[in-house]
Amino acid sequence: MMTEFWLISAPGEKTCQQTWDKMNMATTQTSNLSTNHKFNMPELKVGTLDVLVGLSDDLAKLDSFVESVVRKVAQYMADVLEDSRDKVQENLLANGVDLVTYVTRFQWDMAKYPIKQSLKNISEIMSKQVSQIDNDLKARASAYNSLKGNLQSLERKNVGSLLTRSLADIVKKDDFILDSEYLTTLLVVVPKTSYPDWQKAYETLSEMVVPRSTKLLFEDHDSGLFSVTLFRKAIDDFKQKARENKFVVRDFQYNEEEMKADKEELTRLSTDKKKQFGPLVRWLKVNFSEAFIAWIHIKALRVFTESVLRYGLPVNFQAMLLQPGKKNVKKLREVLQDLYKHLDSSATVIDATMDIPGLNLSQQEYYPYVYYKIDCNLFDFK
Repeated sequence: MMTEFWLISAPGEKTCQQTWDKMNMATTQTSNLSTNHKFNMPELKVGTLDVLVGLSDDLAKLDSFVESVVRKVAQYMADVLEDSRDKVQENLLANGVDLVTYVTRFQWDMAKYPIKQSLKNISEIMSKQVSQIDNDLKARASAYNSLKGNLQSLERKNVGSLLTRSLADIVKKDDFILDSEYLTTLLVVVPKTSYPDWQKAYETLSEMVVPRSTKLLFEDHDSGLFSVTLFRKAIDDFKQKARENKFVVRDFQYNEEEMKADKEELTRLSTDKKKQFGPLVRWLKVNFSEAFIAWIHIKALRVFTESVLRYGLPVNFQAMLLQPGKKNVKKLREVLQDLYKHLDSSATVIDATMDIPGLNLSQQEYYPYVYYKIDCNLFDFK
């Protein structure tokens, strides 16, 4: 089955149960085109027609805003959990159940969205609530990303080629002459293939190099790090001659304080990231659920508003949730078209891609029945 649902409504026949039975028969009798569920609607306050018309537009905007926040929270959850798919899915729940279960067993939450209030008020509660989630997400994501970024750039310093990586965790105090007024130790990166050349040449690259003072301190797969001792006044000359011979002198001062500070910074960032990870995932989990629940309530409000505007008063319609089979989408549309074409003589399907002057379809196809799509697949995993 697909994770896409069609939320539709049609007017009550003699009873709403009949409307349901008819649709259910039509879509399942010959072949199972879809799995169907009644979509429970509470008795909402209708208000005036004027308000409903305005609300219909506002809800369309609110629907796409809230969907975008739901997707953002889900996507950020995937980023934070570093794309471990199963982990992401088990944290993306609505009210503690998976999304398909929540949608198919939808019950209006009376405590969050009291139905004694006007539709406009209910939609404003949702709008406020989800805008708050959106703002909080921006702040939290920005703090966590900057921490993660700083940690990654410090970690990157400790890997990679000897030409660029930090040498702090490779060298020891004993490798250096530290308190001499005249002598100093340089660190030189030599390609493995040039070890014999280095051994032959280093003592004569400049004057005042201490004979037999070179030591191999560390190797990676391409090159080795050698130390060499010489007089301070010969440094510039030595560096230049080394460069001409394809030996690279690393710019490195042995400074215990600095190295200790770097190590502590790495530990601190790493601890901070671990500390923030748990609470952040919990926040994302709770607020994903909140945003998703709000989104499905908005779909319910839209079905209600649109059904009253199309089918008139008194309120008499059946909301139904269809989960199309993958290969049956086209056939299911045809069956529904046949079943409901009598509702609207003008509605031979108008495709949103056709530009009809004066008809603003806001990118939503138009059918003779009320129709909204709910897609529970919130992202494509890389």
